[in-house]
Amino acid sequence: MYAIDHKDLGTPAAAQDGEPIELEVDGATVSVPAGTSVMRAAALAGAQIPKLCATDSLKAFGSCRLCLVEIEGRRGFPASCTTTVAPGMKVRTSSPRLTQLRRGVVELYVSDHPLDCEGCPAEGHCELQDAAAELGVMHSRYAPGGATQRGVAQDASNPYFDFNPDLCIVCSRCVRACDEIQGTLALTIEGRGFGSRVSASQHQPFLESECVSCGACVEACPTAALTEKSRAAAKPPERAVATTCGYCGVGCSLKAEVTDSTVVRMVPNRAGRANQGHACVKGRFAYGYATHPDRVRRPMIRKRITDPWREVSWDEAIAYTASEFRRIQQAHGPDSVGGITSSRCTNEEVFVVQKMVRTAFHNNNVDTCARVCHSPTGYGLGQTFGTSAGTQDFDSVEESDVILVIGANPSAAHPVFASRMKKRLRQGAKLIVVDPRVTKTAE
Repeated sequence: MYAIDHKDLGTPAAAQDGEPIELEVDGATVSVPAGTSVMRAAALAGAQIPKLCATDSLKAFGSCRLCLVEIEGRRGFPASCTTTVAPGMKVRTSSPRLTQLRRGVVELYVSDHPLDCEGCPAEGHCELQDAAAELGVMHSRYAPGGATQRGVAQDASNPYFDFNPDLCIVCSRCVRACDEIQGTLALTIEGRGFGSRVSASQHQPFLESECVSCGACVEACPTAALTEKSRAAAKPPERAVATTCGYCGVGCSLKAEVTDSTVVRMVPNRAGRANQGHACVKGRFAYGYATHPDRVRRPMIRKRITDPWREVSWDEAIAYTASEFRRIQQAHGPDSVGGITSSRCTNEEVFVVQKMVRTAFHNNNVDTCARVCHSPTGYGLGQTFGTSAGTQDFDSVEESDVILVIGANPSAAHPVFASRMKKRLRQGAKLIVVDPRVTKTAE
């Protein structure tokens, strides 16, 4: 499930260069770009249409039939996720007939889905639970004595998340997320009709399948069929805090969901420019270091390498560090100290370090480890383009016809960028890898 503070608009945004179109939704006028879905326009106008197969990170699918609306002058009840806006369109998102149709659809879903939500990891953050509560569905007329898919064994093979088929509504959001966002295509819908079910690779456990544990499927799931293992033992999150992943240089924007000042879940920020709502296994699941018992939580100092570490206050630690810098400079000159930053630091952190070196140490002895490993790249860019910095943003890869990767392995080192690159490759772009190694990217 997406972050607790995210308002899902149902379908992706249309291109902003489209002509603005004005329509009415429940009597309220709204203007949106051409190509916008009726569902997204309604959400922007403040009307929340119930949905199960739609989410604003995936293309419209139109399978759940819960988002039906009435459009003046049109026959039937079109799905709002797959219907695009038109000038002067008048949409009604709620009526007795729509309520009746939606109740019937939800009853069909809950006929094979437990409605006792107490203790469920997604309680209070489940789209099926929300729809059933809104429509007043407490039980199903279709359940007694009917066929059921319940009782299928839970797949707990993946170390980061569980798959519970009893809670799955076969909405295909997980399958589409693996395809459209990650590009691994590790999931599929197996079988047909009532026998349809989500399957990893060729009906394998998740851990043995082609799944790379990026978690895109977990976030896309509208119920608790796919759930982070950490959610089972954690309290429900109270708030979400925007942060930046520090594992690699992509700089993914994340939402840390927090309870009692403890991170209980990490979710990609859908407004993140670099990652656009995606994350890799490290960014999404490897946050346990924040509460690990081995983590150093208080400043410690020692005067000699043979002395034991001693916990001190921040004031004492900062004062001692400053005095040592001054002592070294007085004994060996102003150029005897400097600063080195990590390539994992954010631009803001690197800026603060160089500012401290130049203004407090009074020298220019500042460097970063990125200069060492990227010096050939910087030289090549400088000679070719006149600057050693990157000349494009990550969005540009989705418009590239030929992608040249020199001495890098994005599939392993920068998975989120790699997923965007693979998306373009599936659209027909060519990839050239220059590397002495046979990397995952080359394969």
